[in-house]
Amino acid sequence: MTISRQNQIMNLPNILTMMRIATIPLLAALLMSPSRSAGFWAAALFAIASITDWLDGYLARRMGIVTVFGKFLDPIADKLIVMAVLIMILPFDRVPAWMVLIILGREIIITGLRGIASTEGIVIQASDLGKFKTIFQLVALIGLTLHYNYSWFFGIPHPLLTVDMHNVGMFFLWIATILTIWSGIDYLIRFIKVIVR
Repeated sequence: MTISRQNQIMNLPNILTMMRIATIPLLAALLMSPSRSAGFWAAALFAIASITDWLDGYLARRMGIVTVFGKFLDPIADKLIVMAVLIMILPFDRVPAWMVLIILGREIIITGLRGIASTEGIVIQASDLGKFKTIFQLVALIGLTLHYNYSWFFGIPHPLLTVDMHNVGMFFLWIATILTIWSGIDYLIRFIKVIVR
């Protein structure tokens, strides 16, 4: 590997993306336990990883170091971390299996279609629907990893302000699932139009 190519791969945005992938085993280990404390730390780790998802793209554009490697790795990192959380919370009945099937199925299908398009030299940009889908997924998964009731107000227990984080997570997951189907159909239509043209 030449030095210039190594520099293209080992830049700050790509390092952040790789760090996001590296958090997946720790996240999975935390989610093996259904305890409140494990869920809290898993949610915190997932939230930090989600922030790096925004940060690596921002830095790549700001620093003018958008690379092919980064474009390839970033969406894979997003999908891997979402898949890991969904699969790990499934045995604890925190999420319906059919929703997991729809979300993971959509990601696999769209990734396959993107691969086909790229072999033809075609780039189909992610739509706003896909971006909103990702945001709602991230918020939903933070709620579902927290799972339990929380009633703190500035660090002090307060019974009138109890929030069931599982219900919060499921509310956002319903929206994410609808957007998953909608954005998947939208991408499929755009893919067919481009390939036919």
